[in-house]
Amino acid sequence: MNKNYVEDFATILRLQRYAKSSIKTYTSHLSYFLKLSAKFQPEDITQKQLEDFVIWLVEKKKVGSSYQKAMISTIVKFYKETFQRTINLKHLYPQRSENKLPKFLTKMEVKKILDSTSNIKHKAILTTIYSCGLRLGELLELKISDIKTDQNILLIRQAKGNKDRVVMLSFKLIELLREYYKIYNPTKYLFEGSENEKYSQRSVQQIMKSSLKKSGVDSPASVHTLRHSYATHLLENGTNIRIIKELLGHNNIKTTEIYTHITDVSKNNIKSPLDFL
Repeated sequence: MNKNYVEDFATILRLQRYAKSSIKTYTSHLSYFLKLSAKFQPEDITQKQLEDFVIWLVEKKKVGSSYQKAMISTIVKFYKETFQRTINLKHLYPQRSENKLPKFLTKMEVKKILDSTSNIKHKAILTTIYSCGLRLGELLELKISDIKTDQNILLIRQAKGNKDRVVMLSFKLIELLREYYKIYNPTKYLFEGSENEKYSQRSVQQIMKSSLKKSGVDSPASVHTLRHSYATHLLENGTNIRIIKELLGHNNIKTTEIYTHITDVSKNNIKSPLDFL
């Protein structure tokens, strides 16, 4: 595989002002594609071969619809930007949406997980994600200067879609972050690893896995589940769906409305037919 293709593609995306998270996704998918097609020169690969590759991913590797879409977008953009070649793979986009409900935790389950996290840095990390509804990549990019305690807000810069947004800061979170800061004294990023570098994604995922196990919570959950829980709990508390859309940084209100499917059932106090027997 010619690694320059990936590096050059990343440079193009940076010049086009793509978010870091998007660049990482594009280059990861491109690396995988080039690795599997290494016996061919990329410019010589035919439309039919590209179609067969996508079909192979779906039928043999059993990739999900989101991965399928991301790989198609990567291939199309790569050929357009690198070889000025138009590739049409629209007919291979998933036609049926999966309509999966987001996984979320109850308020009590979140409390158990946070209470089970004894290390104050680890606790501050998980609490910040839940309290502010952050994506993992957004958490890792947070800088100390993004915290505005005088206004009780947190600035999230260049998030997904290359957008900035603002979320409210809980007084409880501010107190926790102050306690954490006194002990760890980060210099640039809010959460830093070795040599003052950004904390790693894997480390945060391990923290969540460990805290989930210690808490005794049986519900399957990942770091992103805390973000889903944030949105669900805001809805349960009566927060307007359009405000939640802005807090989450969604482009489309329909993305946010998926959470209403969860909360509507509990709000309406619908009883099971079993209760009438």
